[in-house]
Amino acid sequence: MEKGTLVEFKVQGDSRLGVVDRPDGKTRWFVIDARGQSHSLAPRQITYTVNSNGTTYKPGDIPNFLKEVQPYLDPSSLEVAWELLVEDGENATSRQMANLLFSESEPQHCYAAHCLLSEDKLYFKQKGDAYEPRSAAQVAERKHQIEVEAQKAKGQQEFLARVEQALNGDTVEWQRHDRQRLEALEKYATLVADIIRMGINADVLVRTYPPPAPVLETMNMLGRSATPQTALQLLIDLSWWSPHENLFLRRSAIPVQFPNQVLEVAQENLDSPPADLDTNRVDLTHLKVYTVDDESTTEIDDGLSWETLPDGREQLWVHIADPTRWLIPEDELDLEARKRGSTVYLPTGMIPMFPEVLATGPMSLVQGRICCALSFGVVLDENGGVEEYRIHPSLIKPTYRLTYEDVDEMLELGVEAEPEIAAIANLAQKRKTWRYNQGAISINMPEAMIKVKDDDISIDILDDSPSRQLVAEMMILAGEVAARYGQTHNIPLPFRGQPQPELPPEEELLQLPAGFVRFCAMRRCMPKSEMSINPVRHAGLGLDTYTQATSPIRRYSDLLTHFQLKAHLRGENLPFSAEELKEVMMTVTTTTQELTMVERQTNRYYALEYLRRHPEQVWQITVLMWLREDSNLALILLEDLGLQLPMMFRRTVCLGEQVSVKVSIADPQKDIIQFQEIIYQEAVN
Repeated sequence: MEKGTLVEFKVQGDSRLGVVDRPDGKTRWFVIDARGQSHSLAPRQITYTVNSNGTTYKPGDIPNFLKEVQPYLDPSSLEVAWELLVEDGENATSRQMANLLFSESEPQHCYAAHCLLSEDKLYFKQKGDAYEPRSAAQVAERKHQIEVEAQKAKGQQEFLARVEQALNGDTVEWQRHDRQRLEALEKYATLVADIIRMGINADVLVRTYPPPAPVLETMNMLGRSATPQTALQLLIDLSWWSPHENLFLRRSAIPVQFPNQVLEVAQENLDSPPADLDTNRVDLTHLKVYTVDDESTTEIDDGLSWETLPDGREQLWVHIADPTRWLIPEDELDLEARKRGSTVYLPTGMIPMFPEVLATGPMSLVQGRICCALSFGVVLDENGGVEEYRIHPSLIKPTYRLTYEDVDEMLELGVEAEPEIAAIANLAQKRKTWRYNQGAISINMPEAMIKVKDDDISIDILDDSPSRQLVAEMMILAGEVAARYGQTHNIPLPFRGQPQPELPPEEELLQLPAGFVRFCAMRRCMPKSEMSINPVRHAGLGLDTYTQATSPIRRYSDLLTHFQLKAHLRGENLPFSAEELKEVMMTVTTTTQELTMVERQTNRYYALEYLRRHPEQVWQITVLMWLREDSNLALILLEDLGLQLPMMFRRTVCLGEQVSVKVSIADPQKDIIQFQEIIYQEAVN
């Protein structure tokens, strides 16, 4: 090339014009641009050489040259040229295109044609030094693609505008495509639950589960990094999620809403009750029936009665709600309950196993109404063992709906108008004594009950009060009777057992502080309970056989027990064979394990959030047990709240020692809790 030749070249993807100055070695050239900058260029970097017709250029000429080119840069003119060339499929150089478009081929016209062709993505494609017209079908397809891309770009801009509105706190009407983006973010954000649950490092999680394309696109648009935590924070910032969204619940397979079909069946059964299969129900409406629950309980599934038999013996009645009156095995209601496994109890509310129109209505034992029940009548021997029992589908009429506090007060005051309560309490105590004589193990640890209402968190301790002990003993009694009936008649049931624990030697336990520390040491040795279709001993309860039968509205395994028992009582074939029952139990057990995990994680989240909100509160704690004694990491009990949490001590402490602490760090989203000991120094006179 000659000095003074005008060329187009690319620097970092940017096209510029420059004037050739001199060679740079054998193959390269120094080119000077309009700003006077010198560039050493390889031949491949030069994208166009302006045909100067003998004219030489200087860098200062470039602005005027571009000004002359500007009037010809109309991309729409290419469509006319394409229509002329496409039929014959003729290629065109920049000079030929200049003649065709402008009827002139001066340097500025040729360069304008080059600019139009090189930037065109629709009508022509480069082929060597010339440009080939695309076919009509190709142009139509590319027009469609361009339109789609334009629509996408428009949609992105509109989405960004709505995001800005939401971030400013304005109400936003999200569109369908917005929802698809936000739902993709939801799914990715729930991985934060895995970080908490499994203790996974966030960076490791991102490498293992890289963000899907829609998430990456959205976060890039918003200038945010694409991690589960940033996705979570974005959803909170947009008010799409609350600051305390339950990620554990969202990450689980627990259905929150009922399918419409199930709700329709529930309403149909409510409006037109199905025929009662138990035509031989025993009328027990003459009995005084007490239901005892927490004040907030809406699914009332057990009631208690007491009577004196003609021979002078006392008979206890445990009445259990009979949801099988409203469904049959394998129907829509049953299969939905099986999928759910249990009612889920969270601080923010419950997720029922059955639709509420049934669960809190005709399925429940409602005060003043005649209700269907499965009633267990039991006569105890003088020691508290079961002397005689009967099981009947029944009709009852609950007399009183009492709270635990009501019953405690009645027992304390010895209310003479309700002697049945005192009688039931006496038999419950006799029953408890009998079980401990059979080897039952008592571990009495405080349990926190966390409630959230209107963003206000309260934590109460579930006291092991006389009323709660009374109800617990009656439920255990009904479970033993149900299991004994199944064992006697060879009925496969979801029996529940617990292997005999290997407790520490008595002398070792006696060395530990009495109370919570000792109970904690015993708890560590207790094996998990297990399910079986065959009777098995429950060591913790001190029973040779046991099944849960007292919460069929709330626990699917209890519902299975009812299905089996009631079919046998009617003289019908059992709805589930041993193998079928085993298969259903395995599925339900897997589900309920997940439910338990979600309940535990949600309770812990709100416990940490409660502590985060009380940074100045001084808490009295008891050191329960060592988690890692070599690093002074212990499990502590916050006595006022019933919470058990880890704490790292900076000094040597003893088990059972009581210490004053404050929260130093509490982050429920990261599952972090740290305490600091409060050291009180006595004033020196």
